[in-house]
Amino acid sequence: MTIGIDMMGGDYAPQATLQGVDLFLQDARPGIRLKLIGKEHLIREHYPVLPDHVTLVHAPDVIDMNEHPTRALREKPQASMSIGFQLLAQGEIDAFISAGNTGAMMVGVFYSIKAIEGVLRPTISTVMPKAHGGYGLILDVGLQADCKPENLLQNAILGSIYAQNILEIEQPTVGLINIGEEEGKGNLLAQAAYKLLKENKLIHFIGNIEGRDLLTGKADVMVCDGFTGNVILKLGESIFDIAKSRQLHEDDYFQRFNFETYGGTPILGVDKPVIVGHGISTARAFKNMILLAVKMIETRLLEKMKQNFVTE
Repeated sequence: MTIGIDMMGGDYAPQATLQGVDLFLQDARPGIRLKLIGKEHLIREHYPVLPDHVTLVHAPDVIDMNEHPTRALREKPQASMSIGFQLLAQGEIDAFISAGNTGAMMVGVFYSIKAIEGVLRPTISTVMPKAHGGYGLILDVGLQADCKPENLLQNAILGSIYAQNILEIEQPTVGLINIGEEEGKGNLLAQAAYKLLKENKLIHFIGNIEGRDLLTGKADVMVCDGFTGNVILKLGESIFDIAKSRQLHEDDYFQRFNFETYGGTPILGVDKPVIVGHGISTARAFKNMILLAVKMIETRLLEKMKQNFVTE
């Protein structure tokens, strides 16, 4: 397998990206190749001789964080992110990772690769640490700010497959984030989604869950619209920041709020692995993004998602 990495994406690139590659290579197994996409002279300063199983693709341009996503991809075909999507679409890499301009990453996904047949809208997710160990999964966390009940059902299916294969939860439970536990609670979206989730045989739906349930592990997969999910995501990030400022961040539970422990966010519902990193990603985060990409490929995650949507 070959993992493509945007070496110029992120606030600390390319230094953090290169250091992340170093960390990964320390324990890398045979058969995993990395393709580094970025400005050759900067990469050569770090690697005068490329390590085994690492190749370099020169990309003279960079899409900056504050650029307009669509315009940047159109006007900078030689940017590291643009070339990464080209390589992914052509099958020259099996997965693509970037901590660059998030909007441009989303536009690149929609213009370069296809959604899984049957998926109405791709989704992004994040893990949420459970109080008694392990992680749950929340989706969507920003891509579907306005959505339909069918989107929430598909998110539940995608999230369940992800939880089985990546979080290694044998029979993940699904909860609908709502303002009350009783059936019939919530707005029109939640009420309509509840009915679809309850009737679907591809998931193990346990009903509504409330905000107080998000960290307890009551449900393994927690579905909501992207507006709500993004608020929860940013709240989770602030919990780690507060814990760190109060010298609590070494506690195992609070440490699991640190985004570096899981690296980045996969875009689910598209037919090739794409992982979006935080703009402030460090070496540890990049290493974990590479590990996530490897696991997505080794578990045949996307093939299993495609099979389930054929079944659906």
